[in-house]
Amino acid sequence: MKSLRRLILIFAACLALPLGYLVVQAYRSLDAEETATFGFFGEALFDAMQASAAELIRREEARPVDAYTGPAASALSGLPAEDFIRGYFQNDPDGGFQTPHRSSGPAALGEMALRLAELEEANRVFNRKRADGTDRVRAEMAVTPKDEKRREPARFSEKYLDLSRSQRSKSYLGEKDSRLQTVTPEQASNLSGLEKKQAPLPSSPATGTPERERRKAEAPAAIAREETIAPSAADRAAAAEASGAEAELQAEVAPFQSVFIDPTRVFVFRRILIEGRMYRQGFVLQLDLFLAHLAHAHFSPQPMADFAHLRLRAVDQGREMRTFGAGATAERPRISLSRTFPPPFGFVQATLNCGNIPPSAGRGTLNLALAVLAGVVVLGLLAIYHSTGKILDFSERQSRFVSAVTHELKTPLTNIRMYIEMLEQGVARDPEREQGYFRILRSEGARLTRLITNVLELAKLEKKHRRPNLQHGRFAEVLADVEDLMQTALEQAGFLLKVENSLREPFRYDREIMVQVLINLIENSLKFGRSSPLKEITLRVGDADGHVRIEVADTGPGIPAGDLKKVFTDFYRSGNAVTSAAGGTGIGLALVRRFVTLLGGGIAAANNPGAGCTVRIDLPR
Repeated sequence: MKSLRRLILIFAACLALPLGYLVVQAYRSLDAEETATFGFFGEALFDAMQASAAELIRREEARPVDAYTGPAASALSGLPAEDFIRGYFQNDPDGGFQTPHRSSGPAALGEMALRLAELEEANRVFNRKRADGTDRVRAEMAVTPKDEKRREPARFSEKYLDLSRSQRSKSYLGEKDSRLQTVTPEQASNLSGLEKKQAPLPSSPATGTPERERRKAEAPAAIAREETIAPSAADRAAAAEASGAEAELQAEVAPFQSVFIDPTRVFVFRRILIEGRMYRQGFVLQLDLFLAHLAHAHFSPQPMADFAHLRLRAVDQGREMRTFGAGATAERPRISLSRTFPPPFGFVQATLNCGNIPPSAGRGTLNLALAVLAGVVVLGLLAIYHSTGKILDFSERQSRFVSAVTHELKTPLTNIRMYIEMLEQGVARDPEREQGYFRILRSEGARLTRLITNVLELAKLEKKHRRPNLQHGRFAEVLADVEDLMQTALEQAGFLLKVENSLREPFRYDREIMVQVLINLIENSLKFGRSSPLKEITLRVGDADGHVRIEVADTGPGIPAGDLKKVFTDFYRSGNAVTSAAGGTGIGLALVRRFVTLLGGGIAAANNPGAGCTVRIDLPR
């Protein structure tokens, strides 16, 4: 059995290695699937936020060049609809400030005045950046900090679609390159008319002539040079009108770009070049409100907000200016997605972290399948071990049975040969001793016959060739046959047999089988009770709970508690000292069990409160 256990363990280890590898790979595949799924929808979230920003830029790109200064400016005269847009203004070649906003009533006067002052301050800051050439430099791309983990999941969509073209198309929000646009003389005049003709507004004295002259005096050489490159578009339009010629002007409109006014605001603008004169038109973006708008509009209402954390940052030249977070906290993110928006929102970086990705639908199925597989494998190994152990045990018992049968056959044959030789040599000098020898010969012959009969009967029962011959009776003839056949053996062993029959009604049984069953039980008691001080066997027959109960009780050493259920197993012999000394083949009680089962009954053994044990047989009526 030790070698069997060793082989089972080796087999289990060999089976566990490939199964363990498959399980690990299966869970890795599920992890990859869950990560890819999260990555796919995370990128979709970024795309939605990016599309919202792109829509804003496309709306501004669609505005005519005189939308900030001419009659078309009435559409922008009020406060912006979006709370994150502080206002619109145009920066002239001379650094001048023009805005389409006008007060629309006493209620809005205070707020509008504050906005106009804020926009004019933004224009002054922008003029300083123009002098430094900063307006020609777009905000740097945000860089992921070194201490922040970033994982780029393999998106499962890439197995089916080549996304490289669509990704290239998102390298810029809105127009990527400058475009030429034909403008009318009226538009050109509206664009630059305020530089020459428009009187200063009460709400914005900075647009008046004295302020303009002061700016020219204070403006650096770069701004002054830009203003004097060519005649103004208004002058050329007026000259064309005076000559009666049709003026056609080409305006070069550059893509939108952005520059930080201060840590909280960004000026998003486009450059318009007409006849060598550069105008900047755009809007001031409030960073806190803009980042909050992106998060609340596209992330917070989504189920993803329950298990993921979105962090939006505004970064200028590698420095973090503003940040906004939303969603669940993720202290140890399992996956982190990052994206820097294309220009002109290159200062916006979005990071999506998740610590607990929703499990894949296949994970529950895999767990169930693995549990079932583990149960099947364990039960299979246990079944193999148990079955193989039973086979080995049966083989060992068969081997012992062959040895025991050889011994049991040799003993009566030796006695028979010895008494025959004694009779031949005339050792029995009187008839009485001679009859005693003959009784011994008859007993040993009967013993030999029963042993051979037991083996043959066991073989018939094993092959299911034995059929019972059931007849009605009161069992008295069976008891008489048993007493007659066992009389000599009982006398030789010094045992007393007590028979008690209390049956009230006859029942169906096989006489030959029952005689053999009782003889085997009595012989078993004789064999193991030879050394007992009290040698007594009681055979009781009676009614019990609708059955016929037969009990054979002795006063022997009893049966070890661990062997009570095993003694009826084929070829089983207990390993204690009493059993080893008594000998036996191990088929007597096994044959009894098979006979009782053939008759439809049951059998059990139990130790008595005192000495000995009792074998109980219940037969149906």
